[in-house]
This record gives sequence, structure tokens and C-alpha cells, in this order.
Amino acid sequence: MAVELGPVDRITTGAVGEPGGRTFYLQARTGQRLVTVMVEKQQVELLAASILDILERVGKETEEGPAEEELELEEPLEPEWRVGKLSIGYAEDRDLLLLELEELVPDDEEESEEEVLTEIEGPEPDTIRLWATREQMLALSRHGAAVAARGRPACQFCGNPIDPEGHTCPAMNGHGRRGPA
Repeated sequence: MAVELGPVDRITTGAVGEPGGRTFYLQARTGQRLVTVMVEKQQVELLAASILDILERVGKETEEGPAEEELELEEPLEPEWRVGKLSIGYAEDRDLLLLELEELVPDDEEESEEEVLTEIEGPEPDTIRLWATREQMLALSRHGAAVAARGRPACQFCGNPIDPEGHTCPAMNGHGRRGPA
């Protein structure tokens, strides 16, 4: 199933839970239609950086967009599905950014070779296409980066999160427990 919304009235991201156990969401609204999907923290970080990259390449002045307090997640948080792939682009003729979200379809690792050979096509992943203004996407980028940064700090050597009780770093061959930086 493919859903297209746009231009959206609002688009945001957020996290629920304590650092180390947070669930991240991406949400968009057009009129009465609210769409919520689950995303990974790394997807939020990559999306935030990708938006800034695209806006820089577009080269047009972009206003601030919605205020931070307008970017909170809306209830109810009922995700459609978990996102497997994010794609972003810019349509110059519409002066809008397109964010395409593709559902994560888990691989069935228990399939036998015979089942794989007889299967012509697997299930098609659902997609959601969201069109948003440069201002909305700039606000999403800044907000997403801030939401992701509220988590556990990353180890300067391996990039893995550091728990409050410390961290055994694979880049240091597992020697020593490093506390938060």
C-alpha cells in the first residue's frame, strides 16, 4: 500500500522512554490524517544530516519554520509500522522536499531453499510519501538532532553508547570500562 501526504501541515520526530530504552517515532499530519511510524535513532540522526545537506545544495534561503514547542509528538502514538528505508529528495518545480518511508519487511531466515526458489515475489513493503516545505524540514532536522542527542553519550573510540555504569570498548580490545565522557 502506498500513501502520499502533502504538503503536510506538520512533520516531526520524537522519542518516548528513558535513554537506552527509547522508542523513536516520525509523525506527519495533513488535515485530519495523522501518520505515525517507528524509526531507529540512527535513522533520525541520518535524516537530520541529510536534510541539511539537501537544503545546502538547494541554495535558497530557508526561514526558521515551526517553533520547537510545536514539534512535540501528538497522541495517540499508534505506529503504522517500523521504517526500514528512508529516502529524501527535493522537487524544484514544487519547492518541496519529499521524504519517502518504506516499511521494514523482516527476512524470514527459517525459509528452506525450496521455499525460496518457489516464491516468486515476497510481500511488497508499504510506503508513505511525505511532501514538506523547506522550513518544515529544517525544523525537523534541528528537532531530530536535538532528540537524538538527548540519549546516552557515544564512545569517542567505537561510537557505541556509554551506559551510566561504564562501557567495555571493542576498539580498546575490551580492556577497561570507560565511564561517560
